[in-house]
Amino acid sequence: MTLEDLLPPDLRGPNTTITPIAAGLSGAGVHRVDAAGQAFVLKVAAESESAEDWRSTLHIQRLAADAGLAPRVIHVDEPRRAVLTEFVADRSFAAFYRDPQTHEAALTLLGRTVRRIHALPIPGVAPMRDPREFLTQLWNQVLSGFPLPGFIARAVERVLAEAPPIREGALVLGHNDLNPSNFVYDGEAILVLDWAAAGPMDAYYDLAVIAVFLRMDGGTCLRLLSAYEGKPIAELPKRFLYMRRLAAALAGAMQLFLACQMNHAGATGAETPESTLSLGEFYQRMMTGALKLGTAEGQWAFGLALLKECLAL
Repeated sequence: MTLEDLLPPDLRGPNTTITPIAAGLSGAGVHRVDAAGQAFVLKVAAESESAEDWRSTLHIQRLAADAGLAPRVIHVDEPRRAVLTEFVADRSFAAFYRDPQTHEAALTLLGRTVRRIHALPIPGVAPMRDPREFLTQLWNQVLSGFPLPGFIARAVERVLAEAPPIREGALVLGHNDLNPSNFVYDGEAILVLDWAAAGPMDAYYDLAVIAVFLRMDGGTCLRLLSAYEGKPIAELPKRFLYMRRLAAALAGAMQLFLACQMNHAGATGAETPESTLSLGEFYQRMMTGALKLGTAEGQWAFGLALLKECLAL
């Protein structure tokens, strides 16, 4: 079987080209397909992903696509767990967000987009997602024994020791990985990729993830939540503030796990919060090519930066 066999018959032929794009954290293979004068994205599930989880993700992805929140699903090969979606040219949400002239419009669009995601119905088969439990598992089992700077333990253990403020609203269908690398901005709307972690979740978690990765200060967070709620928010809720710390700790721990998987040696003993890159400095190094994600050193630096950010929240 070839990758072309996973395409619908009308897209197969001598002029069809299939180019690898990336392999996500799940191990799924992602490819660009050019055929019949059009471009598509083919995602093939990793062997380790269960059929049940794959079907749940596909169901949620279709809900999102039908609502205009994800690229349109073109074809599904269920026996081989492959999904073909339309290719959407990215006009860079990051540039839209960073431009002072369009920053507020980008922030408003972001809040309203998350609100639309949370308005999707929660499928009965969608598994519960608990980021606190996942962080506990990463910290106590996966990262146990991996040499880490002392400030990393302080950041993670502070979050785990903290009693989460009581949740007041109902659970929503959360994407649960709303970092900007999963955004495609087509010039009008934000389409969201990679729904593998989606499931019932506290609404503040998606908003907190966005706030961490986009390095939002308190005022920007208030405007994000105001756009999400459709009304002015005067004070950041305590549960949102907790979720922001939790999101930073979990994201950082996940990056350190990836560095460990890539055989990074771990801490040398010289790492301190003062000597560690801030999240903004890490992004600058990544933009210049001095650090690259997908490498042990890049994942290590990203993890440290996120956990340094966690300590400051």
